[in-house]
Amino acid sequence: MVDEFQLHGARIAVEAGALADAARAAAMITERAPSHRPIVIADANVAPRYAAPLAAALGADLLSFPPGEGSKVRAQWAALTDELLARQLGRDTVVVAVGGGVCGDLAGFVAATYLRGVPVVQVPTSLVAMIDAAIGGKTGVDTRHGKNLVGAFHQPALVLIDPLALQTLPAEHRRAGMAEAIKHGVIADEPYFHWIAAHGAALLSPDISAEFAHRLVLGSLGVKVDVVAGDERESGRRRILNFGHTIGHAVEHLSGYRLLHGDAVAIGMVVEARLGELAGLTLPGLADEVSALCVALGLPVRVPPEFSDDAIVALTRGDKKAQGQGARYALPARLGEMIPGDGSFAIAIDEARVRAAIAACR
Repeated sequence: MVDEFQLHGARIAVEAGALADAARAAAMITERAPSHRPIVIADANVAPRYAAPLAAALGADLLSFPPGEGSKVRAQWAALTDELLARQLGRDTVVVAVGGGVCGDLAGFVAATYLRGVPVVQVPTSLVAMIDAAIGGKTGVDTRHGKNLVGAFHQPALVLIDPLALQTLPAEHRRAGMAEAIKHGVIADEPYFHWIAAHGAALLSPDISAEFAHRLVLGSLGVKVDVVAGDERESGRRRILNFGHTIGHAVEHLSGYRLLHGDAVAIGMVVEARLGELAGLTLPGLADEVSALCVALGLPVRVPPEFSDDAIVALTRGDKKAQGQGARYALPARLGEMIPGDGSFAIAIDEARVRAAIAACR
């Protein structure tokens, strides 16, 4: 059985076991990009299990790169692009990105810029990628100034999600991915938030059932697709997906990307919910509720003591969501509802309050 969504020209297909049948996955890719010459890109960890069989089924070359956020940089983008040029690939190329969020962002940016844009197919294998990074067309790389500051919107032709891939995901990455699922509950789906809270142990299990894996992916996709459908280029409501990410990206960057993205977002959500409370905009108690669920799932909620307030605040000013000289925050009014503000869903907050929120979460 395949669950499908349509989003700005992208087909999102959720099918348990799709990656176990490389021929089936290859047929779905070929259907969405007929008469195209595929090239598969994956990191070195994912390549043997998932990307190599798919590349063989497609009759495609496989390019790999070192795993981790450290590869999501312009130098690796250039290296991959040069590999495509060396193979004399033309505009009939389709880039197939197999892996987590780093691979999807990096390979997606290669596709967005190669010969001014060729199709990309996203095959996410991590929870973060399945429910967030592969959905919505954002691609890009990090710089020394911050995360995701160079990139492009480039909608995939196909997003092929196999929830059973979560069974092979390392425990720390499954846990970190849960931060994005919690975020979806906070911003738009209170019942989903409570479902996660009720089934946390089963969702974190290495033997996660097909039923729970499927429900987890569909619950988050329902939120993300609905939000992005009405705001492709992030000019309004799509900004609610940034909840936890302004502080989270700063903390992630300061860690030298040793903190997993989801771990940083968990810290960011708690700080930003506290910020909303201090500003009198968020229902009191929400920060504690978000913190309690994060802790129950093994996610960090405290700002590391080695990261100074000054360093965090300075990085928020350079965040891609900032306007003028200051950061703007996506803040919850209560569980399942975000503050629209002037319709931009981006609230300017005095930096003194930001510092107070950070201090409250140390």
